[in-house]
Amino acid sequence: MKNSIREQAVEFTVELVKVCDGIKGRDVFINQILRSASSIGANAYEANYAQSRLDFINKLKISLKECYETEYWLIILHNINAISYEQFDYFTKKCGNIRRKLIAAINNTIPE
Repeated sequence: MKNSIREQAVEFTVELVKVCDGIKGRDVFINQILRSASSIGANAYEANYAQSRLDFINKLKISLKECYETEYWLIILHNINAISYEQFDYFTKKCGNIRRKLIAAINNTIPE
C-alpha cells in the first residue's frame, strides 16, 4: 500500500538523503533535517506497536512535530541556497502530504 504514512515517510527520507548527500559545507543543517525527516517515519512505525490508543496518538503527534520541524529546515536550506526552489517545493509538498495524513489519523483515533 504505497499511500501509507509509513511508506511515504520512508520514501521521503530516502529521497531527501540523496539530495543532502550532494550538499557540501552545510553539515549542521543537513544533520538537523535528516534527523527530523527520519524521525517522522520512525515514530510512525513505532506507533504500530503502541501500548494503547493514547500511546498511538502520542507517537503520531511526535511524527507531526517532526514534520513541522522538517519543513522549517527545508525553508532554511532553500534560503541559504543549499537547495533549489524546485527541490524545496517538491519536498515541502511531500512533507505536507504526510502531515495532512498524520493529522487525519490523529483526529480519527478515539482516545481511550
